[in-house]
Amino acid sequence: MARDSSDPTPIESHRELVEYLVRGCRPAADWRLGTEHEKIPFYREGHAPVPYAGDGGIRALLEGLAQRTGWEPITEGDLPIGLFDPAGGGAISLEPGGQFELSGAPLATVHETRDELLGHLADVKAVAEPLGISFLTLGMSPLWTRAGTPVMPKGRYRIMANYMPKVGGRGLDMMFRTATVQVNLDFASEADMVKKLRVSLALQPLATALFANSPFTDGRPNGLLSARSDIWRDTDGDRTGMLAFVFEDGMGFERYVEWMLDVPTYFVKRGDTYHDVAGRSFRDLLAGRMPGLEGERATLSDWANHLSTAFPEVRLKQFLEMRGADAGPVPMLLAKPAFWVGLLYDAGALDAAWDIVRDWTADERQALRDAAPARGLAATVRGRSLREIGTEVLTLARAGLRARARRDGAGEDETRYLDPLDAILARGRTQAEDLLALWEGAWDRSVEPAFAECVF
Repeated sequence: MARDSSDPTPIESHRELVEYLVRGCRPAADWRLGTEHEKIPFYREGHAPVPYAGDGGIRALLEGLAQRTGWEPITEGDLPIGLFDPAGGGAISLEPGGQFELSGAPLATVHETRDELLGHLADVKAVAEPLGISFLTLGMSPLWTRAGTPVMPKGRYRIMANYMPKVGGRGLDMMFRTATVQVNLDFASEADMVKKLRVSLALQPLATALFANSPFTDGRPNGLLSARSDIWRDTDGDRTGMLAFVFEDGMGFERYVEWMLDVPTYFVKRGDTYHDVAGRSFRDLLAGRMPGLEGERATLSDWANHLSTAFPEVRLKQFLEMRGADAGPVPMLLAKPAFWVGLLYDAGALDAAWDIVRDWTADERQALRDAAPARGLAATVRGRSLREIGTEVLTLARAGLRARARRDGAGEDETRYLDPLDAILARGRTQAEDLLALWEGAWDRSVEPAFAECVF
């Protein structure tokens, strides 16, 4: 999330919580895609992580980018913690361990996402290179311990870091050592939202397998293909997971609101101050009886911020966020939006994808999600491997993109961005398995070569 919401409009009724989500409904002609990706910075000399402060730190990187791009700083106190485009484009934010995130603008095509991404990387490289900084294309930092990872000066992260160990064993690893790519997509109506949410939740393990790219931790293989995804299984059960209720009769905006009201609150932001209310109920804030903040009533910004603190495999806000994939190199960062746009923005592809997953039970969906981080494309559901299912689903996504017929200046449509996924399915080998082969072979059982070969 680029920056926390600051809409002070008070919430007067429960219905307004639902209406906030309803306002996300848009006609198909107005659907957009917004791609977000995190990348892990390091110093080229010595391969150390990059702290916030110092002449060559994250703050200097932000300030240099502001000067180069004209983007405005997002501050907390007197510290820059991100940037935003005053022209209404994207934003840059910091994840807890210094992961540098581009929250892309809502764009019409994957071609525009490509241009946005390449422009961003060119700007970052121009500022980072003189500072001796480069960025990994991996889904998890492969070498540094959690204790050796720097901490960014953001109030919400301090609250989360204190709370995470109380509700799971891997939350701090998630915060400080992982990197993801996600795409945010629109819906036309409540029924359209429900169908897209069901299909994308059921197929999120496939995305985990296709984009698996985090096989190293603390300088050695971790026994997984997507350690980032596996970490989420032991982070905070109150706010993560496959959301079995989404597949039950009666699912809609109201049902999601009820779930969110049961998700414990992290913080309440007033001005620049983050009040730690971790573990408390948002219902108390609605009623003006939040302990320590008695009399304070919930605002639309409180609700927007609270929605951003749930971390299911697909998250509903005023759009849907696909959250199952590891970060990766540029072709994979573009394959992610292409995959989901092709599948969810074409009615025929969406219907056919629903036919594939509609009969899977909650237990089967959960078992597939649990298996994907370790087994990748070999994970199975009802006797079919994710490689087999993926080949079928990718055909649907390609047909959906072809039907969209969104062409760039060279006359090419968006299907070409799926080529890296076709290659993975054809070989039956994930990026992570290729990296493990390098570790056993050319890398001579060291992750140090990743700092030369797995970089933007």
